[in-house]
Amino acid sequence: MEQVAVKDEKSYKRILGAFARTSRKNNGLTAADVVARTALPIEKVKELLPVAADEYSARLRVTESGEILYTFPSHPKSRYKGIGVSLRRLWSAIRNGVKKVSVAVFKVWIMVMLVGYFVLFMLIALAALVLSMAGSSQNNSSRRDSGGGVYLFSSVLNMIIRIWFYSELAKSFQGDYYGNRGRPARPKGKPLYKAIFSFVFGDGDPNMDIEDRERQAFIAYIQANDGVISLPEFMTITGAAPLEADGKILEYCARFGGSPEATEDGTVVYVFRELLLRTDKRGSAFSGFSAPLRRLRSFSSNEKKLNVWFGIINTVNLLFGGYFLYNALNTGIPTIFVTGTGRIIIHNLYEFTCFAAQHFLQIQNPLPVITYMLGAVPLAFSAFFWLIPAIRSRFVKKENEKIKLRNLRKTGYKTILDKRLEVRASDITAPAQCSPSNFETKREDLLKEIGGYSQPSVTVDPLGEPVYVFNALDDEVRALQKFRLAESKNTAGIGKVIFDSGV
Repeated sequence: MEQVAVKDEKSYKRILGAFARTSRKNNGLTAADVVARTALPIEKVKELLPVAADEYSARLRVTESGEILYTFPSHPKSRYKGIGVSLRRLWSAIRNGVKKVSVAVFKVWIMVMLVGYFVLFMLIALAALVLSMAGSSQNNSSRRDSGGGVYLFSSVLNMIIRIWFYSELAKSFQGDYYGNRGRPARPKGKPLYKAIFSFVFGDGDPNMDIEDRERQAFIAYIQANDGVISLPEFMTITGAAPLEADGKILEYCARFGGSPEATEDGTVVYVFRELLLRTDKRGSAFSGFSAPLRRLRSFSSNEKKLNVWFGIINTVNLLFGGYFLYNALNTGIPTIFVTGTGRIIIHNLYEFTCFAAQHFLQIQNPLPVITYMLGAVPLAFSAFFWLIPAIRSRFVKKENEKIKLRNLRKTGYKTILDKRLEVRASDITAPAQCSPSNFETKREDLLKEIGGYSQPSVTVDPLGEPVYVFNALDDEVRALQKFRLAESKNTAGIGKVIFDSGV
């Protein structure tokens, strides 16, 4: 979060100086105190005080006379400036840059490894099959010598089935992403490499815009309710717990020109009069809450069948890598026999690979190549390919639980605010998007959170269920309504146009 830009830096620094002297005594200041210490206009002080409160994490208190008292920590620190903040920002920028480059390289590597090794293993298997069939056609009478060739043939046949799987995968892309299955068409969806990335890494954060959506909901509510909002209402819109909301609403005050004020009975409300100065009144009919819910994360946007194919391809690579590594470690370089008729006797795929590397690629000692390039590397990659989605799947579940809890706060706080004089835990209901796994416990926690802000009295109904009565919260709502009514009478709007530069 970046600090809201301050137009009058000189005045802002004078206000900060006034609070810096006060913080040593751990006392608070009213707007009038700041005016006395800085000789700034009262309107200027009221404009900049919320910005300072946001930057230095001030607390707001209300005196007996109804004045707002700004109290800063004994050792205030800026949330946006200073060497510590600069170093954290620099480290965050470096970390994000390295992360982006690493992810890009890693994605390319995964694409090459998954498809490249699969194709390589298929070519090796096909070449072995061709050699086996050629040897069999040269001497059909020597079947006793080529008993291992039957094993080779069955193994390669299995690989042919795998190749068919791959071709079916390609068809599924042509059908799902390139139009009709019968003929190629213009691409309509994501290509293969993006689908692989979706399976391994997911599709990013679906709530990147949640801050903007919550701000828009906040502004709409402010403009429909005479520019006034209470902290419980703010908590309902943002889903922030009381302690978090207490600091977050100061950030909104700094951003949108709001200021805390006290009602006649000392209730703190937040007033954003400047947001009412608008010509477009289409949103003024908005009177209820519009709390945007956070979207749940999905494991992948791919169809389930497509992810299954990726799993099959990776499993083939895993089996091949394990097969070559096992034989390389336990067999070494096999001895290839040649019969009197010149027929080469190869019993399995591993022997064929060694023979091909020695005679066609001219590698005298193919053991290191097979051990690492065809064994250890694809085996490690395939295990890694499974590990990342497995870990991410657990992360997605945990993240969705947090998202559901945040959404539950929005719906739960709204229920508590509406039924404040008679609230039961069973009154808090929510759709699946707002229902954590331990739903009953979490809605009890919501009542405790609100209880920390406004202490309720608790009774028990005839069925034995606790009933929470938030009398203080009800008084706050009544004070808010009275304050809001007075504001509505004093709001004059922007008035008529008295000058037009085009006339």
